[in-house]
Amino acid sequence: MKTHKIKLLLNFCDDVLSGDKRFEIRENDRGYQKGDRVVFQPYEPSDPFVKHPITDKVYEITYVLNGWGLKNGYVVFGIKEVKNDL
Repeated sequence: MKTHKIKLLLNFCDDVLSGDKRFEIRENDRGYQKGDRVVFQPYEPSDPFVKHPITDKVYEITYVLNGWGLKNGYVVFGIKEVKNDL
């Protein structure tokens, strides 16, 4: 199991935090696997020091889809919050 620290555009942080957005579409340059953990780093091009409460959360990858209907080298993965992990 790996822990991936990945950037997330600030305009998506609230949706992930609320549970409305439970998936990511990413280039699979990290070998994402079911059971891996994700820690999101909020990203805003105009503010390199942006803060958001999502940095205090850990998410588990619950499902990984690759190939079918996706651009070569990309994946969609499902996520759920891991409670009390930090």
